[in-house]
Amino acid sequence: MKKLLNQLFENYTLNEDEAYQIMVDISESKYSDIELASFLTVFNMRNITLDELKGYRRALLDLCLKVNLPKQALDIVGTGGDGKDTFNISTLSAFVIAGTGEKVIKQGNYGASSVSGSSNMLEQFGYQFSSEEAKLNQEYEEVGLTFLHAPLFHPALKKVANLRRELGVKTFFNLMGPLVNPVQPDFQNLGTFDVKTARLYHYVMQNSGNNYAISTALAGYDEISLTSPTKVYTNQGEFLYQSEDFGLETIQADQIAGGKTVDENAKIFLSVLQNESTKAQKEVVLANSALGLKTIHPTKDLKECVAIANESLASKKAFEIFQKLTNR
Repeated sequence: MKKLLNQLFENYTLNEDEAYQIMVDISESKYSDIELASFLTVFNMRNITLDELKGYRRALLDLCLKVNLPKQALDIVGTGGDGKDTFNISTLSAFVIAGTGEKVIKQGNYGASSVSGSSNMLEQFGYQFSSEEAKLNQEYEEVGLTFLHAPLFHPALKKVANLRRELGVKTFFNLMGPLVNPVQPDFQNLGTFDVKTARLYHYVMQNSGNNYAISTALAGYDEISLTSPTKVYTNQGEFLYQSEDFGLETIQADQIAGGKTVDENAKIFLSVLQNESTKAQKEVVLANSALGLKTIHPTKDLKECVAIANESLASKKAFEIFQKLTNR
């Protein structure tokens, strides 16, 4: 690692196979926490390259615990690390989308640089993480939504989980999470914190054979925020969406801020699902849900998708999905 670090400090970039092997070595605990922290710091000082991203991703998918679930489902997930500390928008959107009758296989993790990741939120409500194939398939069939807690499926991610929490800043592992759902479902909604990363994702995903939408709000959010235009890359091309494209209003950043604790975020979470949140909180969830629905049904209009998502909340179907999943 010492030799590698010296090379990286001199702006050396890894080829895909080198990146692959490093991720394998991380999973086998070949590096100390100090070495890993130094290694992670490099990628906060420069952008990750496409070859590096592809190598890390290929290794994580090869190393992951394989689980046999149907691929006819959507994953909706963001990188995190945007520093915006919003409430759990993509996790809520997963329940809204499942409430419309679509299948969702969401991968998530604890927050590393934010108060509350998707795993924090579901754990708060008593959901038991599992890698048991029978349980996950039952949730898929009977609930319509199942959740994959990333450390249970990715040994390399588990190895660095504590270190990431201690560092408290985004690392390139934030970039990896959305790309390495073990199921690799047919439909993927991936949020990134900047346009450069969104483009990298686009290059990685365009040969995947999956329907995807990669979004980044120009105000720096890793999802549609309705505070600014959102750049979106899909199989069909590149788009710049304004709030009015969803039939929704532009909002202010403080209107979608999360709480200071997991408990405070949980209260916001429930208020949205029970259709009792503020208008801004509801609409930002509707916008992200709509993009997810459009990923599954590309010919549908965004405003039509917003209406479908709104019905999921208004009818309490999204809340019913949540209750089924967390009360099992």
